[in-house]
Amino acid sequence: MLDALWIARREFRSYFASPIAYIVIAVFLFLIGYMFFNLLGYFQGQVQSFMRMSQGPKPTVTNLIVSPLFGNINVVLLFIIPFITMRLFAEERKEHTAELLLTAPVSPLQIVVGKFLAAYALVSLMILGTTACSLTLIFASNVDKGVLLGCYVGILLVAAAYIAIGLFWSACTENQIVAAAATFGSLLFLWLVAWGAHHAGYFWKEVLEQASIIVHFNSFARGIIDTNDVIYYLVLVGLGVFGAYTTFDANQWGNS
Repeated sequence: MLDALWIARREFRSYFASPIAYIVIAVFLFLIGYMFFNLLGYFQGQVQSFMRMSQGPKPTVTNLIVSPLFGNINVVLLFIIPFITMRLFAEERKEHTAELLLTAPVSPLQIVVGKFLAAYALVSLMILGTTACSLTLIFASNVDKGVLLGCYVGILLVAAAYIAIGLFWSACTENQIVAAAATFGSLLFLWLVAWGAHHAGYFWKEVLEQASIIVHFNSFARGIIDTNDVIYYLVLVGLGVFGAYTTFDANQWGNS
């Protein structure tokens, strides 16, 4: 485990040795901040309309700001994480530096876990930056803290699943663009797979909905931490990390 943490520390520091981490974090926080302030404006408009008309359900911070904001975070991560994970193994293979790692007293599995932890630490740092928005809502409104907590738990699990899938594709190729495109395509498919449930029979409807990465997030967005949803994301993480390990290990044997 300590060896995996050493790899994670090495990889995490490498993000900040170039402008990559700074640019990604800045773009992410700018987009989320922009969306947050627009949602605040929309909420204010809805409140004013409700006070004039006194019709329909009363607008709440939770429904009109928190849930849409974390839905938007989910979308932004869908686009950003492939750019973070694409270099994890693809760059090592292209520059033939993976062999140097393997000469160190670490196993291929520890290398894979270390790289996963490094990418997850970077994305978690990005998500942590959004707490400024959450603290604003906590101190300035009656936001449902349970829903807020559920959203954070859900988005951290979603991010872990995204990273694991990206890790696998990066281990499959030395071309970073191919790795990013394959990651984005896989994640987008897991987003859209539930669309087919609308015209499928009962069995396939259940299968497609259970396969959807976004359907499982919906409970978290309501403040419900369901064990089935947690297990779904952990299974995706396990499959991604295991797939990356077997692919990376096979490639090293093939090159030896």
